[in-house]
Amino acid sequence: MKINDAIFGVILAAIGGVVLIQVQGYPKIPGQQYGPGLFPGSIAAGFIVCGVLLIASGLKARGAAWVSFPAWLSSGRHLAAFLAVVGGVAAYIWLAGLVGFLILAPLLLLLWFRVLRVRWPVAIAAALVASLVIWLVFYKLLRVPLPWGVLTPYAF
Repeated sequence: MKINDAIFGVILAAIGGVVLIQVQGYPKIPGQQYGPGLFPGSIAAGFIVCGVLLIASGLKARGAAWVSFPAWLSSGRHLAAFLAVVGGVAAYIWLAGLVGFLILAPLLLLLWFRVLRVRWPVAIAAALVASLVIWLVFYKLLRVPLPWGVLTPYAF
């Protein structure tokens, strides 16, 4: 997706303006020339300057569309792959605590591999091996417990 620079410039300048207004209310430090609002205010001023430059750049490109969508959005296969990844991540967030990583991860990886047209034997093997490797790295090496879900009684 291509979005005109002027749109991002307005957003960036607006964020900078809000921050700049907000830091004006920060308390002053007695005996100091600067206070706690100096650095956020400086960054906000930079946001405003960059926003104005982006607006100028976007307005120069008069013939360009404000928003243009990539060609892959009209391809059913590519759109299905995109939706499968986004839906899979949402499903993992929602179901990981209930189902568990060791069951959910291979299923999601298998779904993604198949949507991307990976052959069944390769997709099954890669989903299982990748899930186990990820689990081992997180659980054993990094000591980050992944959710067990229905396998909690068998956790070690």
